[in-house]
Amino acid sequence: MEIRRLELFYLRMKLRDEFRTSFGSVQERPVVLVRVEEKGGEEGWGELVADHGPWYSYETYDTSSTIIRNFIAPIVLQREIQDVYDFHAAVSRIRGYPMAKTAVEEALLDLYGRLEGKSIADIVGGVRKEIVSGVSIGIKRSIDQLVSEVETRLEEGYRRIKIKIEPGHDVEPVKAIRDRFGDIPLQVDANGAYTLRDMQVLRKLDNYGLLMIEQPLAWDDLVEHSILSRKLTTPICLDESIKTLGDLLVAYKLGSCEIVNVKPARVGGILRAKEILETAARLGIGAWIGGMLETGVGRAFLVALASHPAVNYPNDISASDRYWEEDIVEPPWKLTSNGTLEVPRQKGIGVEVRTDLIEKSLVEKWSATK
Repeated sequence: MEIRRLELFYLRMKLRDEFRTSFGSVQERPVVLVRVEEKGGEEGWGELVADHGPWYSYETYDTSSTIIRNFIAPIVLQREIQDVYDFHAAVSRIRGYPMAKTAVEEALLDLYGRLEGKSIADIVGGVRKEIVSGVSIGIKRSIDQLVSEVETRLEEGYRRIKIKIEPGHDVEPVKAIRDRFGDIPLQVDANGAYTLRDMQVLRKLDNYGLLMIEQPLAWDDLVEHSILSRKLTTPICLDESIKTLGDLLVAYKLGSCEIVNVKPARVGGILRAKEILETAARLGIGAWIGGMLETGVGRAFLVALASHPAVNYPNDISASDRYWEEDIVEPPWKLTSNGTLEVPRQKGIGVEVRTDLIEKSLVEKWSATK
């Protein structure tokens, strides 16, 4: 692929509702889209999911887009990219910045799929026609408000509920959900908000038949999670701690987790995520695909990955209307009556990007040519 143009579109998009975690609250999200165009005029789209602050990751949309503009774009424009593995080899000199690399890799994958007549699911080895969708619910101002949203999401058809927790907002919300809805598939996500000194609280959570406790301890920890996993019967799922395939192998050796939440932007790309999924399956570690409030562009890649046979838990991939009043793709992602999302088999990402809606939210545009 000979890329003649690389563009960044900086958008400001408001979420339908406030989304709160132990990191803080989000109501408006910076969105950066990547568009590549090859010499024949075909295009590909990707999405940078870095936030405005270094809360989940050290990357922000400012720092990551700077890396794309100053370092990744020149590499992509100055050489012919044979395939996406060639892209990863070309940018390997750039240390870190997995989110920046993922955004450009996605655009190149979309372009490759369109040129070769392949869907992203085909490229990553996806086998499912539809993927099981779960929903992630942020920290609410009251337990009654939380229970009300859980009821709404179950009525919409979501097949697994995940709630965010933090110290002081943990056991009581779980108890309230169990009391109201019984034995529904339920898990909690702490985003690293606890320490081993909170063992008493974590053991109380152990009594509620949860699918998993996600990232209870520090975002970069593997050792203390291995201690915790031996003291709880509820499976530990790691998110932030698994940034590379090497991290997964260390976690396996230490016994730090039974499940991994795979987010391509965290691990450096769709192909890196595929490698982690396949390794997890060989090691007997469960896996699912997590989301980061993507638009319909980034969501397309998550759906494709979730169709991989190594995924064996419901995913954090919701319909477009879960987060956005109006998504920027056509058709928007919709939940089926079975609580699933259909996996596109059209070439590339399988949805069309609405440039008219991009213009409505556009703050800035940057372009570089060959």
